[in-house]
Amino acid sequence: GSEAPPTQQHQCPKGVINDWRRFKLDSVDQTVPQNKRELLRQMSSPRDDDKERLNRKMSVQEYELIQDEDERCLKRYRKQCMQEMHERLSFGPTFESVHELESGEAFLEVIEKEHRLTLVVVHIYQHGVKGCEELNSCLDCLAAEYPSVKFCRIDAVATGAAERFSSEVLPTLLVYKAGELLGNFLAVTKHFNEEFFATDVEAFLNEYGLLPEKEFEACAADEDEGGEVE
Repeated sequence: GSEAPPTQQHQCPKGVINDWRRFKLDSVDQTVPQNKRELLRQMSSPRDDDKERLNRKMSVQEYELIQDEDERCLKRYRKQCMQEMHERLSFGPTFESVHELESGEAFLEVIEKEHRLTLVVVHIYQHGVKGCEELNSCLDCLAAEYPSVKFCRIDAVATGAAERFSSEVLPTLLVYKAGELLGNFLAVTKHFNEEFFATDVEAFLNEYGLLPEKEFEACAADEDEGGEVE
């Protein structure tokens, strides 16, 4: 019998098939997303350098996908940090209203015995003296806004040193911390317009750095604007 003609099916080297497959993948329509081409390339030729390139490529895509989630996490983290900081700063009692001091002894006691980190603002007033009543109203508002500050008021006569607090120097604002006088503002309303409000007093004290920051409340409000993120 005659020999069968040599078959061709086993004579196409495997390397050529792989090269062809790779060529076909390389010539995939350029509109196919780059990451898909990389995935196809990895399936065709899973060499180490290709795997590394794929992983680097995917890490960028992964970052883009989770960027929004990252921002939400960052917001949550910032809010938590602000709350923790606020709790650390929220030492001791809160006051929230203006305390009337009945005597010179009470005046000295509040200055000397209050927590060393508590800011004490004392308004010395006298009924019938221009500006005193308005300043009392302003301090009522600020006491609610700054609960960690101890706002007090005392009638000049009750101090036992009325001669030192004549109507010319009233209303007077004294600011203490840890027993130390930080601010001594005689006839303080001369710094304001005829008609003044709590915001004017607040701005004046802030000029001297005599009020704590309200940043926590502002940040919390910013966070809440975006709705709760859970």
